[in-house]
Amino acid sequence: MLEEAFKTGRLLLDGTPSQEQVVTLPDMMPVSAMILAGVFLFLSLALMNRFLQLIPLLADSLFRARGSSTLENSVRYSQDRILMAMVLAIPAILVVFRYRLYQPSFLQIMEPNLRLAGVAGVFIGHFLLRLVLYHLLKPRRRSDNYRLARDTGFTFFILLVLLVLVTVGVLSLIKATDLTVSWLAYIETAIIYTFFLIRKAQILSLSCNPLRTFLYLCGLEILPTTLLVVSALVL
Repeated sequence: MLEEAFKTGRLLLDGTPSQEQVVTLPDMMPVSAMILAGVFLFLSLALMNRFLQLIPLLADSLFRARGSSTLENSVRYSQDRILMAMVLAIPAILVVFRYRLYQPSFLQIMEPNLRLAGVAGVFIGHFLLRLVLYHLLKPRRRSDNYRLARDTGFTFFILLVLLVLVTVGVLSLIKATDLTVSWLAYIETAIIYTFFLIRKAQILSLSCNPLRTFLYLCGLEILPTTLLVVSALVL
């Protein structure tokens, strides 16, 4: 009789897992990313007052070729700008990692923690390349405008990261897709980078002829940016 009962029994539960139990890997952030986010939050809170004082000066620099005289002539504010750019490099790396804005094939095969380290390594390498090119091409005389052109890069980087962070926050609230966030981040980067090139050319032209200004732009900006883009497409 027991055998008959077991023979006629039916499995009433579905064999496939429910939707609530399925977790997609792209949405999971590795522990290293959470640690970096915590470090960024701590640094932002600790340096909030200094950064808030800097924002109006950065906005002023955006609309004037020589930038804000208060910012450029103040050692403290100049150092704060570099410090703010370094702090904002953390969320920049996290956004690039999360939305796969830089995704060469050699990063795709890595597990999340290593992929984040790879993105950070490329970010740091790109910065060091620009720094080396800056020193190699630095003129022997009348280098004030040359230095000013370099420093304006920190200004535009800060403004770009702040803009992208606001965009990511708003789109996350309205449940936008990752593809939408990625394309808007690309568009914003292209727009800010174009304005940056124009501003840098204006500053360099204050002490250079048009040909020399163009050569400086090619060596200092176009070359490292091209290498970055090519590495994403070829490697």
